[in-house]
Formats: sequence, C-alpha cells, structure tokens
Amino acid sequence: MNVIDEVALNFDAGNLRVLNSILAIVMFSIALDLRIDDFRRVLRGPKPLIVGLLSQFLVLPALTFAMIVALKPIPSVAMGLILVAACPGGNISNFMTHRAKGNVALSVSMTACATVAAIIVTPANIAFWGNLYGPTRDILRLTEIDPVAVAITVGFMLILPLIVGMVINARYTPFADRIRRPMQWLSMGIFVAFIVLALAANWGNFLQFAGAIIGLVVLHNALAFLGGYVTATLAGLPDRDRRSVTMETGIQNSGLGLILIFAFFGGLGGMAVAAALWGIWHAISGIALASFFAQREIQE
Repeated sequence: MNVIDEVALNFDAGNLRVLNSILAIVMFSIALDLRIDDFRRVLRGPKPLIVGLLSQFLVLPALTFAMIVALKPIPSVAMGLILVAACPGGNISNFMTHRAKGNVALSVSMTACATVAAIIVTPANIAFWGNLYGPTRDILRLTEIDPVAVAITVGFMLILPLIVGMVINARYTPFADRIRRPMQWLSMGIFVAFIVLALAANWGNFLQFAGAIIGLVVLHNALAFLGGYVTATLAGLPDRDRRSVTMETGIQNSGLGLILIFAFFGGLGGMAVAAALWGIWHAISGIALASFFAQREIQE
C-alpha cells in the first residue's frame, strides 16, 4: 500500500485555476447571506463563536493528531488528514445547520470568521501538527511549504469573494436577493461536477487506494462531529448552538484542502485521495446527522 506515497494524481495548472475559481464562487454565494449585523450580533454574545473556533482550529487538529499517532497511517494519508483538519469549515455547513435546526446565524458567522482566520491559522496548523509527527515532518521538509504563499492563496480565494459578496448584499440588496438562491445552487452544482470530473481523470488510482483509506476518513469525520458536540456541551452552550458548532467542526472545506495539496504538495496521492474522500463522505454523514438532529426537539 505504501506505493500510494509515490503516486501523484493528474491535476494540471488549468484544473487548479478552475478549482480556485469555483471555490471563490462558492464563497461569494455564502457572502450574499452575510451582513455586518450578523457579526455585531455574535460579538454581543461571543462565547458560542469562540467555542466554535476553538473546536474548529484546536480540538479537531488535536483529535486528528491523536488518531494518527494511535493508528499510524502511511505518511501521505496522515498528512492529508492533518491538512483537512487545518482547513476552515466547509461551504455546505450552513445548509446542514439549517437542516439540523441549529443556529444558522452562528453557523454563518463561524464560517466567515473561520475563513478570515484561516489566512493565519491554516498554514500554522499544517506546520505545527505536521511537524509533531515524524513521517509527516519528512513530507513537510521535502515540500518546503511556504506559510505566506498558503495565506495568499487562502486570501485571494476566500477572503476577496467574501468581501465582494457582503458589499453587494449591503449596497445592492434587491440584486443580492434575486441571485442568492441561484448562486448557491450553481456554486454547489459546479463544485460537485468538477470534483467528479477530476476524480474521473484519476479513476484508476482513486479506486486502487480509496478502499484502504475510506475507513480512516469515516473515523476522522466521526471524531470531528463528536469533538464539536462534546466541546460545545462542555462549554455549556444551548442546544441550537451545540448543533451549529457540531456541523461547523464536522464539515470541512476539503475543496480548499485539495487546492493546497495540488498547489504545494504536487498532488501527493494519499493526501489527494483522503481529501477527495472527505469531500464526498462529509456531505453524506452531514445530511444523516442533520436529519437525526431535525427529528429531536430543541432542548431549551
């Protein structure tokens, strides 16, 4: 199975630019739902937001590291799981939170704040946790990942469309209202289509190794959801906020993860397959968990 560490999936510069553009569109569609008042409201009672960000950027990476030390997956897969855990919340977390009857305003604010924080926190988490584990430390040494380059990539791909979307929502509200729903469906559709096409181009490699990695991805995702829920519960958050923090922690921006993998790690096979499987599985598990939450009464 170690041969996967020698596999680099086919993903050229043109594909990378397309994926960058798609994620920018996804972030823009999310930003059309954001207003400055959303942030002001959260800042008036910041505890749920702080708990959520700690769960996202501290608890999940720590659980990921513990899982890797315990199970000792091959280096590229371990690095892929660390990188996914270092990313901000995924673009479908707000939709999942709504289905789960969670606090959508908190979810949207967490997505936005985590995205802004990711400029610094994502490369820092990749470097910190990756260097704590010997095999992944070797990958980082060979890669010589530049935290500044990662920050610039995250900034242009996520922060710029976030600002543009919020400005349009604030100054051209009727226009934002008209395009909001179509943009959300369009962005999700083209994102899913692109991932499917990218996997199709590497289908042989993907099928060869997916079976050996899917169990790790499922366990990792379960730890993410569980870590979010336990953290929010220990912090004494109300039920709706617990559901939001759970979804934000368990739904990761695996699309950003793929971009970083192809831009800075040369499409290293184990990393790419792990991130791609995450992108598929967290949507399935997220829908299932949201449906479970939706059937339960909100605990006041």
